[in-house]
Amino acid sequence: MTIPLLQVENLRKYFPIRGGVLQRIVDNLKAVDGVSFEVQASEVVGLVGESGSGKTTVGRTILRLEDATDGAVRFGGTNVMCLGASDMRAYRKRMQIIFQDPYASLNPREKVRDILVHPLKLHQIGHSSEHEDRAAALLEKVGLSRDHLDRFPHEFSGGQRQRIGIARALAVEPEFIVADEPVSALDVSIQAQVINLLDDLRSDLDLTMLFIAHDLGVVEHICDRVIVMYLGRVMEIASTADLYARPNHPYTQALLSAVPIPEPGKRRNRVILKGDIPSPISPPSGCVFRTRCPIATNDCANITPELKTVGEGQASACIHTT
Repeated sequence: MTIPLLQVENLRKYFPIRGGVLQRIVDNLKAVDGVSFEVQASEVVGLVGESGSGKTTVGRTILRLEDATDGAVRFGGTNVMCLGASDMRAYRKRMQIIFQDPYASLNPREKVRDILVHPLKLHQIGHSSEHEDRAAALLEKVGLSRDHLDRFPHEFSGGQRQRIGIARALAVEPEFIVADEPVSALDVSIQAQVINLLDDLRSDLDLTMLFIAHDLGVVEHICDRVIVMYLGRVMEIASTADLYARPNHPYTQALLSAVPIPEPGKRRNRVILKGDIPSPISPPSGCVFRTRCPIATNDCANITPELKTVGEGQASACIHTT
């Protein structure tokens, strides 16, 4: 049996809440609360949910940009949560990130040449005499040109800046990339271009990717499978085709009802969720979605649903769905 490239096992990330004169820990913000999933090599998996669902924290904790409270993250069979600083550096070369904000993620004082050459120097890739040519090749790979090497980030549009961020992530030839809402800060007209670029790079370079988004309409065209999160927990996992054709969990159904159908005259039956997502400091008992769920019953307050198989390759965390 093939070992998944990435295995996330019962991952938890709690942020302590401090109070009082002595700033003692008085509570915890449960950003990620027992998340488990796998990503196979060469697969693109979408991680979706509303703001505050914990999806970005999952991505950052996988890369150890945040320390996990509990759980394991195995990359190629090795639990990266147990690695020391020197061993972790080798794994950072294999795992990279594309940040959400193309404006804040690039150093405004560095030219594009320096932005792309820095990771090559850090990981001792190639000879210094080759670095400029490598940087130019990276720009061409993402749809820019060698002439852009001597420019500063402020001289580019948002879409061009994100292309530079993608080139920087690709510089060290990673096996796995966390794309943290890479198109959410871009105009709608530019989003499709960047998604198509990532899809092409995925095919050309055989990339494995965790694609984080809050919009199910974005992940449909690039992801093989989709994981739906709500308030730090996984609600549903399914192949993209099954999720869009037969969403099982009420939360997934509500998210999908907001995705436009690209056919004139056709529209989905909209499911409007009441209220806002609860605070992760004191999430609801039982099913965390029950306070907004249109089919919730009294049992939902007392039973914490586990992910259960509801079809081939599809799992859902709801006591009322089959």
